[in-house]
Amino acid sequence: MCARGGRSGRPATCRSVRGLARRGARACHDGRVNERPVELFEVRRLSLVETPPPEVPPEQLAAMELAWAAAVAENPALFDGPVTTCTGVTGLGSEALEIRWAPIGFRYWALRRVPGARRVGSFFVTVLQTDEHGRLLLGRESASTAAPGRWQLPGGSVEPPEPGRPLDLAALRRHATVELVEEVGIVTPPQALDLRFVTRGRYGSTGVHFRAPARPAAELLDQYALLAAAERAEGREPELERLALIADPAEVALLEGTLVDYLAPVATRFHELERPPGD
Repeated sequence: MCARGGRSGRPATCRSVRGLARRGARACHDGRVNERPVELFEVRRLSLVETPPPEVPPEQLAAMELAWAAAVAENPALFDGPVTTCTGVTGLGSEALEIRWAPIGFRYWALRRVPGARRVGSFFVTVLQTDEHGRLLLGRESASTAAPGRWQLPGGSVEPPEPGRPLDLAALRRHATVELVEEVGIVTPPQALDLRFVTRGRYGSTGVHFRAPARPAAELLDQYALLAAAERAEGREPELERLALIADPAEVALLEGTLVDYLAPVATRFHELERPPGD
């Protein structure tokens, strides 16, 4: 179910959900996640389970507060909003995963700046948006974000649900459509998004990736231009400073700037699945 290559017929970055189920639970915060390559799972079903937030030693929390203050001093646009973290992933059988999550504040991101501290990975959604020619839409993060100059798919961190409401697949779809509006200016009904992949990458960050219906390139670029102009008219920078449409995953390596860790494996596998038979 994953890309070709390697001794098992799959690359090192790709794993079967069935194999994960055999191995059992793998915590996202095991102290070695920053050395782990990105894992990609092709999934059709997700189960989401809330857990307590990860425990962080008091001395690391104190160092985190100092690191967060320094980060905000460098980039005043940073905001300690409510987000979620992945606390574990378990395979439930063919093409099904259980993702365990917990609510935290965005300031926990600063633990990555504390040497030897426990890593708290993000839990996020993205949208695989293509144009009428099958080209994949990418965006480069602006100076107002936590990773200026980094290329990624449109998307963002998953926020905790309102009290009494579940965080489920429908909620993830809604989050993804909100991100697409906020970053590109494209409105898509949540039910139109098709679940494609889950990735686990550096620091145990876990992403859920949805396929959106194709849109004309002119519409994508025009809507983004309108959004960016409106943001700048209000004295704000858009979250994405630039867009790119790529026809081949090899083009990812040619982009000017850094790349989010999941981008190359997701773009590669998506291209393989979308390519017409015989090409």
